[in-house]
Amino acid sequence: MRSITKIELQYAHRFYKFQGEAQYLHGHTGVLTIEVEDTVDPGVNMVFPCNEIQKVAWDVLKNFDHALVLREDDPLLPAILDVYDKQGIRNGSPNNKMKGAAFKTELATAYPDCRLVVTKETMTVEGMIKIVYDLLKDKLNIARLTFTSGVNAATQEYAPDKTVDRCPLCGVALVNGVCPKCGYRKH
Repeated sequence: MRSITKIELQYAHRFYKFQGEAQYLHGHTGVLTIEVEDTVDPGVNMVFPCNEIQKVAWDVLKNFDHALVLREDDPLLPAILDVYDKQGIRNGSPNNKMKGAAFKTELATAYPDCRLVVTKETMTVEGMIKIVYDLLKDKLNIARLTFTSGVNAATQEYAPDKTVDRCPLCGVALVNGVCPKCGYRKH
């Protein structure tokens, strides 16, 4: 069975070297749907609490919210960083509170202090799914990801290959046999 949750992201990007309207810097509201698969535990009667899926995912994905997403070879990147330097915000500002932990993968690097994600490939809906899966595959038993942005949408199915040891009281994944939410200890 699956638990399904959605996360909304506001971001700006462009398709560098694309011959169309998307070559211009523009913004989107994107909606990521995450489907997590596992057994339904007795007691909690759910696969995984949807609010916990959101928390796990949001810890990483908040780097994309209200962020600029540019490809690593985009000539706008050094110009943006120069402007941020001149404004004194490249290394963060006191009102930048929506920061996730910085990350670096083969597909993307997040610079939370300046609300910037640099990608290897153009950030299409398909590209976002690849990035998200790469970031969350070890944290959630993902069965399917769907990302919509404007009129664009893509989806990818995955073969979940693990069972997550969860708390029988609240459904949250146990960490070293202990529930981080309620303190339950596995015997």
